[in-house]
Amino acid sequence: MTSSGSVQVLGGREVPLGGIRALTVRRTLPHRDRSFVGAWCFVDHYGPVDVDPDGSGGMDVPPHPHTGLQTVSWLFAGHIEHRDSAGVLGQVLPGEVNLMTAGDGIAHSEVSVAGPSVLHGVQLWVALPDESRSGEREFEHYAPDPVDLPAGSGTALVFLGSLEGIAASPVHTYTPLLGAQLDLVAGARLELSVDPGFEHGLLVDTGSVTFEGRPLGPADLGCVDEGRDRLVLEVGDDPARVVLLGGTPFEEEIVMWWNFVGRSHDEVAAAREQWEAGSDRFGTVDGYEGEVSRIPAPPLPGVRLKSRGRRGRR
Repeated sequence: MTSSGSVQVLGGREVPLGGIRALTVRRTLPHRDRSFVGAWCFVDHYGPVDVDPDGSGGMDVPPHPHTGLQTVSWLFAGHIEHRDSAGVLGQVLPGEVNLMTAGDGIAHSEVSVAGPSVLHGVQLWVALPDESRSGEREFEHYAPDPVDLPAGSGTALVFLGSLEGIAASPVHTYTPLLGAQLDLVAGARLELSVDPGFEHGLLVDTGSVTFEGRPLGPADLGCVDEGRDRLVLEVGDDPARVVLLGGTPFEEEIVMWWNFVGRSHDEVAAAREQWEAGSDRFGTVDGYEGEVSRIPAPPLPGVRLKSRGRRGRR
């Protein structure tokens, strides 16, 4: 079965990421017109930006907290050092995924490493379902092998979930998900078999792609609802690199504010208060050597935070 539903195109808005020396990112999720693609609830796309030989000029995000989510770090170019309060020191490298599970609370930092002259990638979040969101802190790393796509159309790096007949990732997720980088040759036409129970989103990094008949340019996120068992991508005159995301519809209502994913205003407000008070809930990030030791939480808005679901705010 193949649905004939429309493609929703979300454009990125520029947002500063980090502390004193903020990196500008293009954020497509969350969006006022869409909250999720599956359980994917946050999509930041950044670079290419120049990095100085000592690592400055790239990413320098001091220790900051998270609750109720998984962070998925994926680079096209560069090198980032990850430190977290579970004691993990991880390296984020091109084509290798790092997945951090916050559970009930974690803190981490992200800093560009000296050497590579360019930083370029995506930072993604996954909302954890209610039964799993208060669990333990976890960290996984996986380096997928590139695999050929049909008809000589390019290659894929599948870092989460599976693409039917192409590749699968062993990384654990708490809801069914798909995450893959596709490097496509100029002029290619690619038809992918996909799970009809999934929503899908296609983020264009470089080049131009027609996605299910809808043209997309760099930094566009094209989204389709569940009901399709195939996706058709047609590449323009230049090679293209895209990130394909997918997952079963996330039916829970969440409150997402700053770095927290919760279920109510009061829950998020309590997490903010605990972070500001230095609570053991988030722990300590050892080894970060930036200008400030942690990012302070911004003030809460003057109104109560409202929940959002796949059909918008409540």
